[in-house]
Formats: sequence, structure tokens, C-alpha cells
Amino acid sequence: MGRPPTRPARLRNGFYIEVKSQGSSAILVRRDTKEQMMIAAEDYARTKLVKIKGEMRDDKWVGV
Repeated sequence: MGRPPTRPARLRNGFYIEVKSQGSSAILVRRDTKEQMMIAAEDYARTKLVKIKGEMRDDKWVGV
């Protein structure tokens, strides 16, 4: 085993939603466009808890 990373992982530019199943931890799902993000949010909302995080651009959150 190697040494663990010292800096946090960077998120890629795109639109993110947080998907969580009941009783488990959340994961971030990235899409390239806002329309794709909204479609994915509708699909996941049928069976999971969905929270729209917004847009990540150059390591900063931008509004939806």
C-alpha cells in the first residue's frame, strides 16, 4: 500500500446531483449539460433521494 493522498480530489466541470438510497451514503453524479442533469434527476428520483447540487466550474460551485 502506498501513501494516502494529501489533497482532496478535484471535481470535473459539469452539473452535479447527489443521489442517496435510504440508509446509505450519497454519491455525486455528473452530467455535461443542465438538461441532461435534469433528466437524470427525474430518473433517479423514482427510487432514490435526489438533491440538485448545481454547476461546478473551475473548482467553484456556480448556481443552477
